[in-house]
Order: sequence, then structure tokens, then C-alpha cells
Amino acid sequence: MQIENHKEEVPFAHYEELFRKLDPMEAAVRTGVKWDGNVFYVNLLGKEYAISHPEYAICATDGGKLPPLPTQTFLLRYLLESKSAAWAGEWKTFREMPWGEMYIKPYTGRVLTRAAFTFGTRVAAFKAAAEKMGAAPVKHGDAGFQFDLVGGYKMRILVWEGDDEFPPNAQVLYSDNFAEGFAAEDRVVAGDILISAIKANM
Repeated sequence: MQIENHKEEVPFAHYEELFRKLDPMEAAVRTGVKWDGNVFYVNLLGKEYAISHPEYAICATDGGKLPPLPTQTFLLRYLLESKSAAWAGEWKTFREMPWGEMYIKPYTGRVLTRAAFTFGTRVAAFKAAAEKMGAAPVKHGDAGFQFDLVGGYKMRILVWEGDDEFPPNAQVLYSDNFAEGFAAEDRVVAGDILISAIKANM
């Protein structure tokens, strides 16, 4: 394909090529994703996507819109590199997981600050969007919800509304199996994808 947006299309093209060489049975066993011999069926934030192999093609099984290219790249990386890992029931901040300290600066700007100023200034709209997505409310912050991201991986977003004295604030928590199943860069992208999905429903 002709590359116009290098930031998104170059990484996507790289992983698309790796995906073509993927052993689909190995990926299905490793991730627990359904594979019917031609297509992977991946559920991301409650939406099921059909991903053809070896020639990559993606569609939403409900006929909805295609996910944006960064999300498609994330799904490719999930099939290529992630694995099924049991959740022990604990929640971790990004900083508490492997390599979290190294990536904390870009993570804070890209995820925490973005979540705070996107949702902490519109808490009612955040609640309505999360409920629309089928998220489960949690009793933390001025508003908090738990989402099923992909496979057995879960995320929580907690939001505090700003006032005259304090700016809005947010925290994102990951089910503890993220530490084993995802690289730090993919945990950053997971936060980005979740925020974008909620924002699209506001």
C-alpha cells in the first residue's frame, strides 16, 4: 500500500507482514482466541472482530465500523506476541508493572492526563458512555468503571472531577495478568484505545 501516515501505517505494515507468517494454531492456543481455520475471532471492549489469515483483513461481525489503524496494529501484536494468563484478582498501576518506570512519562501524558481532562471535566457524560459500553461501576473516584479489554484482560478507569482548587484527575488500573501478557508499550496503547473508545461513546 502507499504510505501516507508514517506514524500509523509503517508499524501496521510491519506487523501485517509478520502476521502473514504466523502459525495460526499456535497463536490460538497461546492466546485462547477462537480460530476456525480461516479467521480469528477477537473480542475487544465488547465488540467482536473477524481477522482473516494469512492475508490480513478485518471486519466487525456486527457490521459496524472498522477499528482505527493503531487499534488494528494492537490486535495484530496481540495475536503475534501476547498470551493467555490467569488473573490473580489484583489490580496494578502502570508504574507497578515491568518497565513501567521507564515508560511512565509518555504514559502519564498519553493516558492519565488525557483521561483526566477528557473525563474529569465531563463526569456525567463519562458515566453515560461507560454504561452504554456495558462497563461495571466501581466504588472509587467520583466515577469509576471496569472494562473487559481483550481475552481475560481487564481495565479500570477512575475519574475525579476538577474544581476551583484542584484540576481533574484520573487513574487507570490493569488486571495483574497484564504484567505477564503484554509488553509495556502495549499497555500504553491499551490505555489509549480504552480512552478513545469511551470518548467515541460520549
